[in-house]
Amino acid sequence: MHYLNPFLFLFLLLCKPLAFAINPADILPQEQAFKVTAKATQDGQVQVSWQIAQGYYLYRNKMAFASKTDGISIKHTDLPPGKIKSDKYFGDVAIYRNQIDSLLSLVRPKTAQTLSLLLKHQGCADLGICYPPQSTLLTIELPSQESQSKDIFSSLKQLGSGFKLGLNLFEDQLLPAEQAFQFNASVIDGQTLQVTWQIAEGYYLYREKIQLQLLDTSNTQLLPYNIPRGTPKYDEAFGDVEILHNTLSINIPLARMDITAQGIKLKANFQGCAERGVCYPPMEQTIDLWLPAMTETRLSSTVAQTSKQAVSEQSQIINSLQHDSFALTLLSFFGFGLLLAFTPCVFPMVPILSGIIVGQGKDVSTRKAFLLSLSFVLASAITYTVFGILAALFGSNLQATFQAPWIIYTFSAIFVLLSLAMFGFYNLELPKSIQARLHNASDNSRDGSFLGAAIMGALSSLIVGPCVAAPLAAALMYIGQTGDVILGGSALFVMGMGMGVPLLIIGASAGSLLPKAGHWLNVSKSVFGVLMLAVAVWMLERVAAPEITMLLWATLCIIPAIYLRTLDPLPEVDSGWHKLWKGFGVILLSYGLLILVGLAAGTTNPLQPLKGIALNATGNQATQPLHFKQINSLADLQQELQSAQQQGKPVMLDFYADWCISCKEMEAYTLSNPEVQQQLARFVLLQADVTANNTEHQALLKSFNIFGPPAILFFNNSQQEQEEARVLGYQDAGTFMRHLFNLQ
Repeated sequence: MHYLNPFLFLFLLLCKPLAFAINPADILPQEQAFKVTAKATQDGQVQVSWQIAQGYYLYRNKMAFASKTDGISIKHTDLPPGKIKSDKYFGDVAIYRNQIDSLLSLVRPKTAQTLSLLLKHQGCADLGICYPPQSTLLTIELPSQESQSKDIFSSLKQLGSGFKLGLNLFEDQLLPAEQAFQFNASVIDGQTLQVTWQIAEGYYLYREKIQLQLLDTSNTQLLPYNIPRGTPKYDEAFGDVEILHNTLSINIPLARMDITAQGIKLKANFQGCAERGVCYPPMEQTIDLWLPAMTETRLSSTVAQTSKQAVSEQSQIINSLQHDSFALTLLSFFGFGLLLAFTPCVFPMVPILSGIIVGQGKDVSTRKAFLLSLSFVLASAITYTVFGILAALFGSNLQATFQAPWIIYTFSAIFVLLSLAMFGFYNLELPKSIQARLHNASDNSRDGSFLGAAIMGALSSLIVGPCVAAPLAAALMYIGQTGDVILGGSALFVMGMGMGVPLLIIGASAGSLLPKAGHWLNVSKSVFGVLMLAVAVWMLERVAAPEITMLLWATLCIIPAIYLRTLDPLPEVDSGWHKLWKGFGVILLSYGLLILVGLAAGTTNPLQPLKGIALNATGNQATQPLHFKQINSLADLQQELQSAQQQGKPVMLDFYADWCISCKEMEAYTLSNPEVQQQLARFVLLQADVTANNTEHQALLKSFNIFGPPAILFFNNSQQEQEEARVLGYQDAGTFMRHLFNLQ
């Protein structure tokens, strides 16, 4: 009968349900389940062995060794990796079965002859019983170091010519880090570096710890490079790693934006160990290199290439323009256009086109409505293409030019006039003589409506079209850098067509869905007349004071509500349609009144008119807008970057314009978010307001290859822009938060 210690018996009693299922006589005492022995080896190390009974196992992470003898310490412990087991208490853990041997390397004085070694372990039985942690104190006789040295010396002496080499292997002195891992770098050509490590015999580098970086340069970048695979090893500190021996050589490709000869600083970080178990701290070396000049042809092949591991969306699109097939590139930009079609900058085109179709009156057919839409979309896409190419080649942002206040006021007035025509104040039509000529020229364009739709499409793309987003910016940058007008222009055209797909769907359906005659046609024209007025107010938001636009939005809600007879009582017998329209009228009237209340309380956002009032009512302070320091030129930016460097802070630069709708979205919904503001507290915040689009603003935009706002740039503590971190276009608060977090 086996002896069961009291602790284990108590443990079984606590586990009462399990105890009835397992016979205690079937459980071995711990000292029989895990027999541990230790002995000294001839070279002065200690070998610890466990004999593990069948059906039992030890936890690897529960093993520990400690010297209880003064002057002796354990330098290194060599434990096998073990097998992974899913444990319901400890998760995935490494365990040992059958037999395990561990070799301990000691640091001891020559006079030490005895080691008191404390061993700790914990194990379990497969039946489901686990033992408490066990501690064992062993006394081990150590061989004298003098006799050990004599034995080694006599053995090496018999080796003849190998004597000196063998003796060096047993010396206590380790090589200095610069000798154990000799690092060097050289320039192969203007686009390639070579880095090498000469690793001494008996030493190794961790593959995962090798990092390379260029310092103090924004014109040259390291492209992705491949580090050779190493030998797998389980490391006590880092887990499963790969180690590299002997000679390591890596070729590093470069992306250069400057063809002139230039100097660069290459910084290498790495870490390694000696095979005997001693590891060096992380090492860092910097080497100055000189890159030769390059020709324009060679430079063009590397422009805008960046690492696939960390690049901005704009850079990824440029890279696809350079490497994807022509058909795949066009398909991608068509998809980008579809995504842009659902941005707030494109929504105003819907009432514009719908107003054109409804303005044709009762004679509009599905075919004609679709052709009107096609004329509108084609003209818009061609405008993007032509002026996009001109902007890329000559650096002129025509869309920004069309945001001058007088142009905005003029076109707002035009939309007001168009809305009045929808309300029936007058009829918009060409003179009879011109209509007759057009009738004779083409049956499909009797009234010149196709030409009018095309003109409105071209103007809409410049005035109410999208602000610069990543696909548009990437295409313009690609054209400007490479001069490839065919590919860049084709990409812009199909992107414009993609943006027009929803408009084509509206055109194709308008002929069948819109009423053809009677009272309902007048109602539809009135609805689109209100939408035209909404477009006019939306455009005025770019140049008018926020208080004025708030008043206009309130007016635009209240007056149509009155026309919907919101204030009139319903007759006793009335149709369901009248009730439905009155319901819409009540909503419009209520919202218009809320906007007026918000205006009186100082709110300037018509989409959240009571936000400030609600916060004050709950005792909270309204979110304060971010405080940006305004800059107007490159000189201003350089001065602020130097000031931020002295403070040790990174910099965020926001390109903004009053006519940029996405900029105002970022300001109202993203940059006003309290969590975002908390993250931005560590940055110096700069803003370039390019509303005026003067010469200094154009130079500032051109210096960063930006064709217009919105754009947010980030600079590190060394005044270098982190190009992979650029934000082009609108981002919601959650996405922007994750972006800021990744910059840490």
